[in-house]
Amino acid sequence: MAISIFDNFKEFIKNQRFVVNYGRMWPYVKPIWFRALCSMLICIPIGSLDAVIALALKPYMDAVMVEKSISSPWYIPLGIVAFTSIQGGLKYLSAYLSTWVGNKITNNLKFELFKKLLTLPTSYFDKKKSGDIVAKFNNQANNACSGLLSNLSVFVQRIFSSISLVCVLFYNSWQLALIAVLVLGCAFIPVARIQKRIKDVLGKSVVADSAIITEYNEAYAGNKTIISYNLAENEIKKFDYILRNIFTLRIKMVQKTQWLSPMMHVIVSVGIAAAIGYGSHLIMTQQITSGNFVSFITALILLYTPIKNLGNNLNSVQTSFYSIEKIFELLDIVPSIRNKENAITLERGDYPIEFKDVNFEYTKGRPILKDINLKVEKGETIALVGNSGGGKTTMVNLLPRFYDIKSGSITINGVDIRDYTLESLRQDIAVVFQDNFLFSGTIRENILLGKQNATEEEVQQALKMAYLDEFVTTLKDGLDTQIGERGMLLSGGQKQRVAIARAFLKDAPIIILDEATSALDNKAEAIVQKAIENLMQNKTVFVIAHRLSTIRNADMIAVINDGRIVEQGTHEQLLQIENGEYKQLYEMQFKHQEEPVGV
Repeated sequence: MAISIFDNFKEFIKNQRFVVNYGRMWPYVKPIWFRALCSMLICIPIGSLDAVIALALKPYMDAVMVEKSISSPWYIPLGIVAFTSIQGGLKYLSAYLSTWVGNKITNNLKFELFKKLLTLPTSYFDKKKSGDIVAKFNNQANNACSGLLSNLSVFVQRIFSSISLVCVLFYNSWQLALIAVLVLGCAFIPVARIQKRIKDVLGKSVVADSAIITEYNEAYAGNKTIISYNLAENEIKKFDYILRNIFTLRIKMVQKTQWLSPMMHVIVSVGIAAAIGYGSHLIMTQQITSGNFVSFITALILLYTPIKNLGNNLNSVQTSFYSIEKIFELLDIVPSIRNKENAITLERGDYPIEFKDVNFEYTKGRPILKDINLKVEKGETIALVGNSGGGKTTMVNLLPRFYDIKSGSITINGVDIRDYTLESLRQDIAVVFQDNFLFSGTIRENILLGKQNATEEEVQQALKMAYLDEFVTTLKDGLDTQIGERGMLLSGGQKQRVAIARAFLKDAPIIILDEATSALDNKAEAIVQKAIENLMQNKTVFVIAHRLSTIRNADMIAVINDGRIVEQGTHEQLLQIENGEYKQLYEMQFKHQEEPVGV
């Protein structure tokens, strides 16, 4: 009987690839191994004590029912109460330790997953929705450990409970015990089959859960768009579709698993009926006493009862093993952009930057940049202009290795940027985007991201250079003013100036300005432009901008169309090219702002 239970449990674990992942879980269990071990060891007496009641009933019932003894063993009922009290206390301790250990492991897994998340390249996030990230990197860790130890504790309890109860069965009647073992073996047959049937549903459930998280995130971030375009009804329909899909998956899970418990109820009832029928014969033929029979039936019911409810906790165990498998798939991801072996440190300084025959594509077979050749000397400012979608932003995104090129090379001081460590490369580059991301917190905290150990004097200088000092003085809490999630309490111009102040503190020798003023009104743009001009002093600058003064003052302008540099030179030189791309762009976009120079 015990062998049958162990074999089925072993097969159940094996089917979940738990054996493989158990070794990998050890580093997360090791720091707390003692408590984890205690939580499991406590389950042994908890399970074993189940046999006490059944075993104690034999002498008590024989004395009362058979011998009709007035001086029946009075201490047996008291002993049952005492043992049950001990068992209850141990169950509380086991639950406490299981929860403590489970949450510690969950936190450790989340920490490792978050570290892994921050190593993944931009291309990974391009292909994922926010809900996918939350579901995979946070919820999977919750599913992996929440309840896993408690369920394993239940299994351990039931194993030792089964062993002790089976011993009681054989002690009372080996004939009836054989019937019980046979029926129990039949009850475990469906377990192995059910595991394979629900794995696909679990995978689809994770996808559906991630979709609903994405909907919440989009409703929050896109609330103005939803309101202005009257999209509420459309979003409600999408949300309703997702909910109905989740409902269908939950029902499928019930259909695939919850038949197990009713079936076990039927099988178990057959075992109890057979034991009662044959047990009556054994009593009548005086092969066993009434006490034997009562003790046997009690042990049998105690043995069968948890087995009948096995299907109820099978889902959570299956989900835990599935999540563990998916967690290690995430941790096994090798980032496509990472430090090469023996990468060198880029020392801060002035150095030339060169693009040599650079080709790049986001999707295989669909080139974005084609044979890009460009050299920027130290301290120069180069403006990248051209039609929308031509590859300007893609080009500057390659410099800090947001993406890696397909072929060719990008060098700094004559060394391929892939030979430098990512940390030292990115430390030498400051980026001001069109829509800069600000973290929830204060203005000070966001500015200090550029240099976390900056002095108050350095912070004040950055504020002044970013034309942010006057604005800060109008705030009650000054630099310690909370700006809300994504800086939602600041205007567009104020957010840009916070980002510029952050870049000032970083003091990187290379600056990338990607349409940093295009989303601002004229007044805000004028202020931000002054801040940008301060930021650009004595730096090597790549600028994508629509403002004429920035383009005219650049040391070089490169016109990029359809992924190629079609023209290159100063503002005056490019205007001299008859029917040139830059001249046409200039006349379309800037002629009404000021007259052309040199024509």
